[in-house]
Parts: sequence; C-alpha cells; structure tokens
Amino acid sequence: MKSVTGLFVVSVLLCSTIPSRSATANSYGADISRLGSADFSGVNNFSTFLLDRVSGMLYLGARDAVIAVDTANLSKRKMIEWSVPEEKRKSCVAKGKTEDDCKNYVRLLEFLGDGRIYACGTFAFDPQCAFINISSFSLEKHEDGSMKMETGKGKCPFEPSQHYTAVMAGGTLYTAATSNFLGTMYDISRATGIEQERIRTEQSINWLSDPEFVSSAFILEDEKNNPTGEDDKIYFFFTEVAKEYDLYTKVKVPRVARVCKSDVGGMKTLQRRWTTFLKAQLVCEDRASGQRFNVLTDVFTVQHQPGDPSSTHFYGIFTSQWERGELSAVCVYSLEEITKVMNGPFKELKKTCENWINPEPIPTPRPGQCLNSALIEQGFESSLKLPDKVLTFVRDHPLMENSVVAAPLMIRNGITYTKLAVTLTMASSGLKQHMTTVLHLGTDHGELHKVAVVGPNATLIEEVPLFSAQEPVNNILLYKDEALVGTPLSLVKLPIVDCSLYSTCEVCARARSLGCVWRHNERDCVLKPGEVVEADDLVRQCNKGEGLCSPPVIEIRVVKGLRVLLSCVQLSPRPCHWDQPPYSHTRRHNNDLEVQVTEKSLGTYVCLCDEIGRDQPPCRRAEYQLTLDNPSMEGNVATAGGRHFLASHIIFFVGGFVLGGILLFLIYKRQGGMRGGGHSSSTLEKGQDLLPSTDTPQSPSSASLLSEAVPLTEKRNGTLNGHGHNMLPAGHNSRHIYSNSSGLKLQESAVNLAEELDGRERAGPDGEEEGLGEGLREMEEEFSKLPCLRGAPLAQCEESSI
Repeated sequence: MKSVTGLFVVSVLLCSTIPSRSATANSYGADISRLGSADFSGVNNFSTFLLDRVSGMLYLGARDAVIAVDTANLSKRKMIEWSVPEEKRKSCVAKGKTEDDCKNYVRLLEFLGDGRIYACGTFAFDPQCAFINISSFSLEKHEDGSMKMETGKGKCPFEPSQHYTAVMAGGTLYTAATSNFLGTMYDISRATGIEQERIRTEQSINWLSDPEFVSSAFILEDEKNNPTGEDDKIYFFFTEVAKEYDLYTKVKVPRVARVCKSDVGGMKTLQRRWTTFLKAQLVCEDRASGQRFNVLTDVFTVQHQPGDPSSTHFYGIFTSQWERGELSAVCVYSLEEITKVMNGPFKELKKTCENWINPEPIPTPRPGQCLNSALIEQGFESSLKLPDKVLTFVRDHPLMENSVVAAPLMIRNGITYTKLAVTLTMASSGLKQHMTTVLHLGTDHGELHKVAVVGPNATLIEEVPLFSAQEPVNNILLYKDEALVGTPLSLVKLPIVDCSLYSTCEVCARARSLGCVWRHNERDCVLKPGEVVEADDLVRQCNKGEGLCSPPVIEIRVVKGLRVLLSCVQLSPRPCHWDQPPYSHTRRHNNDLEVQVTEKSLGTYVCLCDEIGRDQPPCRRAEYQLTLDNPSMEGNVATAGGRHFLASHIIFFVGGFVLGGILLFLIYKRQGGMRGGGHSSSTLEKGQDLLPSTDTPQSPSSASLLSEAVPLTEKRNGTLNGHGHNMLPAGHNSRHIYSNSSGLKLQESAVNLAEELDGRERAGPDGEEEGLGEGLREMEEEFSKLPCLRGAPLAQCEESSI
C-alpha cells in the first residue's frame, strides 16, 4: 500500500510541473502592451483590423460590436454596440443555426473617404452593412431614429467562419464571398457603386470551383509612368478544387485571379459579368525534394520600391494537402511574373480526348486584357463594345496554361503559420545596396516568429509566445516600428526590433538584417538602421572580440532516449556542416542538428562553417561532447529497482492468488447455501474442485502495476544552458533567442500513466474482479481527477522543445 501511495504522490508532482505552451505578453517586458476580452467588457471574436495611419486609431470588428483603440495608448478605447434584434435572432435559430452563429460578426471595415467607415456584419445569416461616423464614432441613423443599414449580400459572408476577402479601390468595394444562405454559391464581384456596373463572376465551376478566398489587392497604376495607359487592376488569391486534374480525389490548387477596374461587363454575352476575369495557378515547390505546397492560407502585398506599382510582390503562406503533420512554407511572387502568365496561352479541355490543350486560334482583340491606349484607339473604349466571339472565348477559357512558379523562401516542420506581414530594409555597405526582408509570422498557437531573408538565406531570429496555445494569430499590422498582433480574443502591441535582447556578438550578428550592430567596447547590441556589415567583416569583427573560431567545448550529459538540439550560429551565407560520430541518429534543422541519444550517438559533434572564404580552412563554430549521465549509478539504480519490483510482484501475486481462491470459495459456499443446506459434503467436494481451477491463466494481480517498473523518473522537456548543467522548462516565459550557447533543447516522451492503469482490472468467469485491492481502486479514482490524465496521454501536457 505504501508503494501505491508513493506512486500517486510522484504522479501528482509530475503533473504539477508539466510545462505549458501558454504564455502572457506581460512576461516579456514593459515594451509589450496587451488587451484581452475583459478589457473590452467581454466583447471578443475580433476578426477585422482597420488602421488609420494618420491618426493612429485602430478599428476592430468583433461580435456585436466595433471598437476603436488608440495605438499610442491602448488604454484609450471606445466601443459601438451593433447587435441583432431578438426576433431576428430567434428566427435564425429556428432555421437550424446555433445561438452563437446567429449574432452579428463584423467582417468588413473600410474607409469611404468622406469621414465615414463602411461596416458589414453577418447579422444572423442575413448580412447587413452600416455607416460609422468617425468623428463622433457612432452608427448613422435615419431621421426617425432607426439605424441606417443596407443589404450586405455579396459584400459580407453569411456565416462567421466562411473564407472571405474584400478591398476598396477608388471608393468602390470589390469582394470575394459566398452569395447565398447555404454557402454553396461563390462570387468575385464589384459590390458597390453604380447599380448597372455591379458585376460578378459567372456561375460556372470553370470560373470558381469550391474556392476558399484568402486575400485581395488593388494595384493602382502610376499616372506618371504608364505609357501604355494600362487600367488599374484588382487581384484575388484563393485555393480551389482543380478541374484540370482528372483524379479520384479532390486536388486543391492555389490561384491568383485578376479583374480590371474599368470592366462593366458585355453587351449581350457576359451581361453583368466580368469580361476580364482570368486566373492562373500558383506553384510553391521545393525542387530539391520535389515537395509541393498546394494550399494557400494568407497573402501579404508589398512594394519593393515604394511608389512603384510594378515592383509589387506578393508573399504567401502555404501548407500541403497531403501532409498529415504541421507544415508551412513561404513563397513570394512578383507582379511582373503574374502579368507575364496572364498574357500567355490559355488552357482548354478538348471534349473528344478529355485532354487540356492550348486553344487555337485566339480572337482579336485578346480576350481578358484590360483597357489600355491601344484598345481605345481601335474603338474599344468600353467592355460593352467587345465582340461576342471575344466574350465567348473568355467565358469558356478563364484559366491560363502556364503557372506562376516560385521556390520557398523557408519551410518549417511542426509549425502552422496563419498570418504574415513583411518589412523591407534597404541599406548600403560601401558601394553595394542590400535589401533585407523580415517575415513576421503568426502561428496557430499564439506565437510570433521573425525570419530574416537575405538572398537565398532565411534565418529564424526570434520566437515570441504572445498568447495562449488556444489563440491563433489572425491579424498582424506593422505601424511606426511596432507590430499590432491580434487573435479572436486579444490584442498585443510590441516593438518590431529590440536589439537589446541579443547579448553576445554572435547573436547580435545573426540579427544584423534587422539593423542590429554589436559594439565591442560597450559589449551591447544597438539598433543602427541603414548600416550593414559585410559577412566577412562581421566574422572578423566577432572573431577579434570573442575568438569566434575557437569556441569552448560544451559537455552535455544526457540519458538514452533524449532528443538534443545542438545549435550552430551561421554568420555568413556560406554553408555549414557537422562532423559527428558514425551511425549516430541525427536530423538537420537549418544549421542546427537534432540528435537522438543512443549508445552510438555519444561522442563529439563539431559544426564547421566556411566563414572566411573558400580558400581558407572552415571556421569551427561550435563543439559539443555528449556523454552519459552517471551510467554506473544508473545501472545500480536500475538493478535495485528491478529487485524491488520483482519482490513486490511475487508478494502481490501470491496474495492475489490466495485472496482469489478464498473469494471463489466464499461465492460457491454462498450459492450452495441458497440452493439448499444439508449437502455439506457435496458442497465441500465442489469447493475442492474449484481450487485447482486456478491453474488456468489468471488475470494480473494488483502487483502487476508495479512489476512493470514504470519509469516515473524520466526527464521531461527542458532546455540546457550553454554549459550543459542546468535544465529549464520548455515553457519558460521568456523570448526564445536563437544563439550558439543557449540553443540546446531536450525532448523525451512521457509515460502514459492513464494507459498503465487501463486494463489492470479483468473480469473473472463469474463477472467478479480479480486481484484489485481497495487501495488501487482509490488510487485510480484519484488519478482520474488529474487534468493531465483525464482522457488523454500525459504526453499531451508537454510542449515539443524542437
């Protein structure tokens, strides 16, 4: 019974020290501000951000409310309530929708340019739009006091969770949304403006096939640098089911579609429909491995040269339909590449042979092209004047033959990115110009990752846990050197760059793309925007101050079964490699090395990088020595533990055997008495016949729980310091700065104690439980109350340390 009690106490301690993935923004310093649902009087489900970059006011679309927050001081905020009348809500519920879904989720906020905001919400599956006066921050009303509203069908989705995107172009709203109550019809449309010019896509699977809309962008042509008189364009990004692939399963493909701002539809063919709708496939493929990412989740639009629309690039987050685990990639596409594909050949399905081929001939003027000076000179100053053969062609051939192809800037396993924002930094070093791209990536577990991209090299600089693991990041805005990060429940403001976090020359050098520069005399990392140090100079600089190529050997004492991440900081874009023991079980994570600890994995690991030049010997960037942690003591403990468990097994097995026999004898005696007394001799004979029946296989006794030597002393996830002596919990509330000496992480699977208990009770032939004492039952009841063992293995309480 003492062993059972001890097991319970150890298990309680184990559950109480399990690291959590949850983290609060308050853990990371005074520079981070946070607002939660309690700060907004219980309002939540924030889905839409709209920032006034002049005043610094941030408007948030939420459930039954619109909130205004001053980004300079998050404590200054105002709120407008916009809820659904009770009768309308009850009618929505009567149609089979849930109570929560039958509320008003504000999905659209756009500036109208006249001091008002156009706001649209789901409004209990009957989308409605209203007008917000910015100066008074109130909803506009009619003279009789009723709220001024108009239908939001085609402007806002019916359901809160439906994929949706919208963009305002010259005061006119363009949307991509569902257009019916059931959510089975999809439209890309011009949703506002003159009634006769409100046009949309054709209801055809060749145009849109079960799409999931992601993002949209308005590209305004430069009036001073537009010699051909090209029309302004609107681009839509989405994922849809591909009709060009004849497969048994539904294949998803990412698309980019384009429409022209001056398009007003056709005269007879394509009336009130787009005459310029063209779409092309986006390909995000790692050519080395052949892995293709076919599901688009977010797109961020940025001009590489501010003021030049032709320099526009689109950064997209991709996942894979075919991968079971979490996987994310980032690819970038230029507007020039997309335009080239849109001006290329069309794709067509030949009905006779069921093959997609290039259609011939293409009519004149070219179908799908936007209005320009050449078309106007030919007499086509409006889409209404296009010939029917041109309109018929573009109706039947919206898909382009060629794809827009890009290789991933980065690929991350075990991570699902949900939102993306990009900052660009131009700096000079001598006569050379450098452009650094920094990706700000939100995850589905409430984290913000920063990745610097210089040329073909992507470097993960920082991981910042901002919210709980149940809060996916759904909005990221960058404004005045600060990032505004939102989830459905919270809002956080933090600095984009904080060089003071990088405490060594090596770590500061890794963040050089952010403008961080190491000062040797002061031994600190400071921000100097516009200053870039060449990689070779940077190596010599750090080497001069800290002996970069002569790092100390770090001894790591480990136990078998652990996974260790050995860090190697790369300063130059030249490659790095590892010298390691033969037959060791390892896996690369960029320049870091993950090691599975076995007998063959022990030994020396050296990271060598070509830092100085090709003709120079490689620089030894890191060296580790993996040794077993007290192997002799471990063997003694194991032997003693084995003897203890063997003795316990024998004692409990014999006790269970005797108790089982007595229990069977009492049961038989009781049954015999019920059938009628006076037959003591026959009863005794039957009882003696029952005792030898225990020679048959018997269920494990209560001692079997201890006889299997449950390894309760296994180490959980942790992080070793640079000297390999201290272990910190993986959920330690701090920024995870990737450096050479603090990047070692351990992981080991925990014991599923719930499964150890499951199956220990086995019913005997007469339905009685054998070999289970009252103490074990009480212990199992206490185990079931533990939150980390309730219906889930203990491993789910942990966080991966890699």
